[in-house]
Amino acid sequence: MAFLLWILAVILVIAGIVSLVRGSILWGIVLIIVGLAVGPGGYSIFK
Repeated sequence: MAFLLWILAVILVIAGIVSLVRGSILWGIVLIIVGLAVGPGGYSIFK
């Protein structure tokens, strides 16, 4: 389960970075924050 959460977090953070590069700053920040909240490392809402 932790591996799946880690994969999901990586995908969300990468999507957030891509959104930032494309100019969608708010959506990029939201995706990065959600990715950090879901991921098992650091802060996680599932701990």
